[in-house]
Amino acid sequence: MSRLWIMRHGEAGDTAPDSARELTPHGKRQVADMADRLARRCETQALPVTRIVTSPYVRARQTAAVMGQALGVAVETLSGITPEDSPRAFCDWLANQPGNLLVVSHMPLVGALAGLLVEGREDQGRAFPTAGIAELDADVWAAGCARQVTFSAP
Repeated sequence: MSRLWIMRHGEAGDTAPDSARELTPHGKRQVADMADRLARRCETQALPVTRIVTSPYVRARQTAAVMGQALGVAVETLSGITPEDSPRAFCDWLANQPGNLLVVSHMPLVGALAGLLVEGREDQGRAFPTAGIAELDADVWAAGCARQVTFSAP
């Protein structure tokens, strides 16, 4: 069984273009709080995050950098996880990935991905507040095959 943490980036400013939006001071505090929480949970549970992948958008990369530092894990940028990308395509990619993965992305992708993995349907996903994290486990990463273990938000 492996774990997947799905995280929405912290609060971002309203500047354009969308891909260049940066975390606000509040967003930076949200992410720091969640990084501390996840690091403590992983240590207590002896369940390490082994990889972090992030959207190429600035706010997601900023979020992932903080998470990576707290968890001691390098961050990889993955182009197919921007707000409007396909949860099914990510699910197909995920099926062949080893280890325990943290993915940092955006709404509506994170909500649709959680819905697809747990309920088997993209339209059954939940709303993620900024910096929210859903923790899932599964024997195989495929539609409807995961179980939500926890959900936390700042």
